[in-house]
Amino acid sequence: MSVRAALTAILVLSLATPATAQVPLIVPIPRKAKPPPEGPRPPPSDLPPAEAAVWPFPAPDPKTWWDDKRPKASEAADPLGGRRMRRGERLPMPDNGVDASTYRLWGLLPLQWQLVRGDEMILELWTRPSNSVRQTVTRIVVRGGDAFVQARAGLACCEAGIGRRVGFDEQLPEGAAARFRALAQLPLWRSPRDVRVEQPGLADALCVDGTGYDLTLVTAGRSAVLHRACDPAEVGEVGEVLEAMLGAALGRDGRFDVIFPKGASFAGPRDAYHALLAEGGRLKPNPDARAPAPGAEPARSAEPDADAPATAPSRP
Repeated sequence: MSVRAALTAILVLSLATPATAQVPLIVPIPRKAKPPPEGPRPPPSDLPPAEAAVWPFPAPDPKTWWDDKRPKASEAADPLGGRRMRRGERLPMPDNGVDASTYRLWGLLPLQWQLVRGDEMILELWTRPSNSVRQTVTRIVVRGGDAFVQARAGLACCEAGIGRRVGFDEQLPEGAAARFRALAQLPLWRSPRDVRVEQPGLADALCVDGTGYDLTLVTAGRSAVLHRACDPAEVGEVGEVLEAMLGAALGRDGRFDVIFPKGASFAGPRDAYHALLAEGGRLKPNPDARAPAPGAEPARSAEPDADAPATAPSRP
């Protein structure tokens, strides 16, 4: 009986223990480890390097918007930048009809603001199809032993800006500078600005459909402008320059390349030009008015009123 009494007493004492003295039995349940926090999304593949370096963009502060530092443009975007005009030095004045505001719409520094010195040079090409508003601008800048390409493409019509504008600024491989300097020495830069094909015994041909090419060469103290319309012989005269410039730009952005389905080959126009000379023909100065300036917006075409009733054609 004493053993039973002892067990009873121990049970009573355990039940009488304060709740604060009771230790519950807790069995830990393992949990899955949390994945590490995800970092910022990588920048899009088509983002320019200057913008990708500060991706993702912080939310702008209205108070410091005008004073905050912005990504600096790459060297290829302004190879002749950061220069001060020397005494007696003058800016170039190419007579290509392109205003400084037009260049800025295309995201290019105006040609009129470029200080070209020594053996430096700038080659610029505008392509203007007669049946499309897809225009392109290609600029080659040669500085010392380096050469750079700047190219733009977009829809030059019917909007306040250049619609769907794309472009790139890149440095060209070694040896490109010498090639373009040689092109600047070609005699074609002394030919008339606007020409027309003249063949013996044939009336002057008037071209109304095709692509016009406007070339500008700027060197220290000199500039030359050439406009060649869609006639193959006209284009063939400057075919070597066109092939070099477009060849330097193609292959860098598919959206730019698609505008030139035939690539940078102007073999056909070059053959047409040589055939013209072999037959005794020539390119004479164009007596007509000057062609529209590069980058000029096409005139809007009249659209029929959708609410106007259709009229049946009159019978004879």
